[in-house]
Amino acid sequence: MLSPLLTDLYQLTMAYGYWKNGTAEDEAVFHGFFRKLPFGGGFAVAAGLGPILEWLHDWSFSAEDRDYLAGLTGRDGKPLFEKGFLDYLGKLRLSVDIDAIPEGTLAFPHEPLIRVRGPVLQGQLLETAILNLMNFNTLIATKAARVCLAAEGDPVLEFGLRRAQGVDGALAASRAAFLGGCDATSNVLAGQRFGIPVKGTHAHSWVMGFDSELEAFRAYAAAMPNNCVFLVDTYDTLQGVRNAVCVGRELRQQGHEMIGIRLDSGDLAWLSIEARKILDEGGFPEAKIVASNDLDEKLIESLKHQGAKIDVWGVGTKLVTAYDQPALGGVYKLGAIRQNGVWTPRIKLSEQRIKVSNPGIQQVRRFSKDGLFVADAIYDSELGLSSPCRIIDPIDPDRSRKLEGLESEDLLVPVLRRGQSVYTLPSLRESRAHCLAQLARLSPASKRLDNPHSYPVGLESQLHERKEVLIRKARGIL
Repeated sequence: MLSPLLTDLYQLTMAYGYWKNGTAEDEAVFHGFFRKLPFGGGFAVAAGLGPILEWLHDWSFSAEDRDYLAGLTGRDGKPLFEKGFLDYLGKLRLSVDIDAIPEGTLAFPHEPLIRVRGPVLQGQLLETAILNLMNFNTLIATKAARVCLAAEGDPVLEFGLRRAQGVDGALAASRAAFLGGCDATSNVLAGQRFGIPVKGTHAHSWVMGFDSELEAFRAYAAAMPNNCVFLVDTYDTLQGVRNAVCVGRELRQQGHEMIGIRLDSGDLAWLSIEARKILDEGGFPEAKIVASNDLDEKLIESLKHQGAKIDVWGVGTKLVTAYDQPALGGVYKLGAIRQNGVWTPRIKLSEQRIKVSNPGIQQVRRFSKDGLFVADAIYDSELGLSSPCRIIDPIDPDRSRKLEGLESEDLLVPVLRRGQSVYTLPSLRESRAHCLAQLARLSPASKRLDNPHSYPVGLESQLHERKEVLIRKARGIL
């Protein structure tokens, strides 16, 4: 179980400040969201809710946690936190309400993936871990979805354990990659922990350990006749394919069937085409060609265009590390506070329009037509939706769109009430199926890897007007 100390120190110093000035129990609303889509893409896959709920289960400050905090000192060498505050933390139990977008749901900039409502001190203490778990999982699930789209229905295997960012990063990446559409992982612990199918055969070292490649293949076939995918590029790749065919015939005489071969280097397009000829001519038209070697969605798309005869894609480093964009810029902002029983919206200003926060208690309404997603409206739950609904681009207020006569649904669903779970977390397989169904409802133009069409997301007109008033007021214009 992860500790509440999975946080930044400034969350605790702010919590101490709330406690000292008597506002710790004042009600507030925070939203977790991102401002820009990752990888230059047209969508993101929301992920991380499962790990967040696991962290929140039995969330409390242990005696060991409080003893550690008691030993922290300020610049004057005196304790950073007084005993009364630490005693308060020891008795603290979650009482927040949390609403979130289910894992596997498509998400877009400025939309809250999670909303936390409750005592301001608690909302503050949850920020860092929520962002940590939301950002990384969403990033990897999105990358996996892009890779799987490039593979055009071919199986994609996640092979990234040895290159992942530590043990926790490897496990989280395996889970998120499966959620985003990958079919299996090489990570056996992830397979055990999350129920993900595991795949793998042998490495170059196996072949190098024998006097000949043919001898190595025969030994592997004898050991595991039901799991034979031969890695053929240790020495001469096409000769390796011929050796695989030779051992495959021997396996067939014993009542077993070779699964296929793996290419891990060289010109994958040309080699796969030549390998396919050898396999077919050798009597193995059903044998699969698996490819690895620093693949990502762009390279897979290129190999497809080159006519590569690859059936299964093993993607490792560039998936689990989100190689071309190693972080999602998710943020967590205060939207409103409750004073004397009345909600007061709050806003953060910036010289950059994209960094001006959205006020209020936010919800997302997704509109669709004939099963396809049309547009999303971010609206204030206190204000509701106008009819017909009109959305205004949060970055370019001159762009707007009217939405009427469409099917719609709210995306944020209740997860916690008064700190207690009210949500049945879907299985990882169910969340994966949800992700694939969501992608099927998104326009192909928004799923392009390069220069995708921008999916329409805007502030509902009443929320937009409230935001503009708050901006003018904050800048002293009113």
